[in-house]
Amino acid sequence: MTDPSPQVLCLGEALVDRLGPPGGDPLSAAPEQCDDRLGGAPANVACALARLGTAAGFIGRLGDDAIGASFRELLVDRGVDLRGLQWDAARPTRVVLVRRHLDGERVFQGFAGDRGQGFADQALEPEALALAWPPLAAAVRWLLVGTIPLASEASAAALRFALALAKRDQVRIALDVNWRPTFWRADADPAAGPDAAARAAIAPLLPQAALLKLAREEAEWLFDTADPVAVSARLPQRPDVVVTDGGDPVRWCIAGHSGALPVLAPPRVVDTTGAGDAFTAGLLHQLVRLTPAVGQPLDLSEAVVQQMVRFAAACGALVCAGAGGIDPQPSAAAVASFLAQAPVPASI
Repeated sequence: MTDPSPQVLCLGEALVDRLGPPGGDPLSAAPEQCDDRLGGAPANVACALARLGTAAGFIGRLGDDAIGASFRELLVDRGVDLRGLQWDAARPTRVVLVRRHLDGERVFQGFAGDRGQGFADQALEPEALALAWPPLAAAVRWLLVGTIPLASEASAAALRFALALAKRDQVRIALDVNWRPTFWRADADPAAGPDAAARAAIAPLLPQAALLKLAREEAEWLFDTADPVAVSARLPQRPDVVVTDGGDPVRWCIAGHSGALPVLAPPRVVDTTGAGDAFTAGLLHQLVRLTPAVGQPLDLSEAVVQQMVRFAAACGALVCAGAGGIDPQPSAAAVASFLAQAPVPASI
């Protein structure tokens, strides 16, 4: 590990994205036609932060299997702090079947590897988290979470416990909703929004977030609007809000400023998996350096906020140029080089 004091902790799932052949089905495709890539949103963000130069830690649970060993090797190689990592001897690391369309867009369509007890990420233990948290929290500024842990009873309890610890220690919460219906019900329509039970589970997280990242459809499902200013106004803490929309402009309400920018065109589109996670990492990478003392609001100019969003968008664009959510993640130098050659768009 390159830094024993992570500034961002990322809690949740680490898994394998089994990418089917473009236009094909990963469930029926021959093994040699599929591409297995380590991923999972919190693991993606932790790796992306480390590559950008921000000390990050991962809190999650992996199967004591070959995939888990590969993950450990990758995370150690990236310099991600693993003191919050748990191991499961009974449950495997989850494999997610990902259908890739010919344009690079993807659909999550089920899982592989379950031996009858579920997957390791579903069994994250609060007790082990309680032991790991004190040394991890020494320098932490942000805790990044998503909603997938809420889909399983044990991991939901661990997530709620982590949020309580963060509140006690005055650690800011970044919430990337990252709605994935198949994690809640394996036979769910991948395009379906959250039902009443899922909405009830997600609702208590929203007022705890200092930064809320949503895809456009997630904002509409949860708030009946995709306007980040309106979303922020709906919550008592008035969080910073970013709404992404695939290839359409990203919109934000950050530090009292609102705006929108066209997304940056990637060098090429191979696979969009992990682009949103790279965007989140790019944003947190800068917020860590700009976040004021506990209890103080962000005081940033409109120009600085726009630069932050543009940097984050570049991180997302560059990930689209390679397969998987982790391998193509850029360094800060690569982002700077890309931005130097990209046209500077006017805000919308």
